[in-house]
Amino acid sequence: MRYSGFTVIAQALKGHTGWQPVWRDASPKSAYDVLIIGGGGHGLATAFYLAENHGIRNVAVLEKGYVGGGNVGRNTTVIRSNYLLDGNTQFYEFSMKLWEGMSQALNFNVMFSQRGMLITAHSADQLYGFGRRANIMRLNGVDADILDRDEVRRLVPYLDFSETARSPIHGAIFQGRAGTARHDAVAWGYARAADAHGVDIIQGCEVTGFVRDGERIVGVETTRDRIGAGKVGLAVAGHTSVLGRKAGLELPIESHVLQAFVTEPIKPLVHHVVAHGKEHFYVSQSDKGGLVFGGGLDGYNSYAQRGNLGMIREVAEAAVDVMPCISRLRILRHWGGVMDMTPDGSPIICPTPVDGLYLNGGWCYGGFKATPASGWCFAHTIATGKPHPLSAAYSLDRFRTGRTIDEAGVGPFAWLQ
Repeated sequence: MRYSGFTVIAQALKGHTGWQPVWRDASPKSAYDVLIIGGGGHGLATAFYLAENHGIRNVAVLEKGYVGGGNVGRNTTVIRSNYLLDGNTQFYEFSMKLWEGMSQALNFNVMFSQRGMLITAHSADQLYGFGRRANIMRLNGVDADILDRDEVRRLVPYLDFSETARSPIHGAIFQGRAGTARHDAVAWGYARAADAHGVDIIQGCEVTGFVRDGERIVGVETTRDRIGAGKVGLAVAGHTSVLGRKAGLELPIESHVLQAFVTEPIKPLVHHVVAHGKEHFYVSQSDKGGLVFGGGLDGYNSYAQRGNLGMIREVAEAAVDVMPCISRLRILRHWGGVMDMTPDGSPIICPTPVDGLYLNGGWCYGGFKATPASGWCFAHTIATGKPHPLSAAYSLDRFRTGRTIDEAGVGPFAWLQ
């Protein structure tokens, strides 16, 4: 439905009571072919691709809070595919291609802005390492460019290029197709598209336990009712280990807080995504003018969606180190996302040892950018019972066999290696 400017103003004055919902507020049925636990980006994308790609439409997404209230709405929105190791490189490039067609596929503008991402190099050795990464990316069909100091200065002149710079810039690696998207729009777009296929999206429905028939999971207990299921998929971000224990799984996952920040709005300054190659800091500028940035983990286990002042200080110091011009900006707000961290920094998409239960978790720093490919591959795994070729390396069994994907490139540590 289209709304005129006068309609928007009128709705604001009336308290937004007359909007037409873009998806149904469904009540749970007694049973479904597939239950997806988690109404974030990955869960909603999985439900959409189950219907779109595999014709499985008797599906429900169970969300204990509200759609988009978890990590999909609590991140810095960066999308990139500048990975190094086999398995990750192909998966994240596939995700990038899905991002490029997402607004059309969902018929919903997710505001994907391919503004490019630049990671600064602060030594000759680091720039050499970036060259190796760029060559691997190119061999896999991923765009990558190595910039010298002068090229970086022309592209991002607001960084510290002075003779007294604490972190002298030697060059950078640049991916022109990288960028950002509107995180809320991603959740809303997948929810709307899944609903159009008949998927039930059930909010305020917390899973409290699993129903078994012998060794097989055949449903869940919730705060609203018992719901039966042919198959159950977990896509609950930082709470994967909590739900896993309820199903009898001990997972190689820890939960940590990762903070993000927004400053007061300023005139257009940062036209790309820029990452500090020496410290944990990366930044872009929103359409509202605020600088959106983040850093490293808070460094302790937590399920809280807030962080501590120590990390705020570290991130602020790194920001001023590379961009002294923003030293007097005020931070308007900050928040924390609860991150699943695996031993090797790579995710898990696979059937579990528990019959009828499938796992999507352990996304570390890569969750938002992986949203479409994660949903695509997880839907394939649930529908067929077998891993998708692009996510076959993300098995839970790899931690037993030693076939880990130990890629530093999944987070802010990528540009420190």
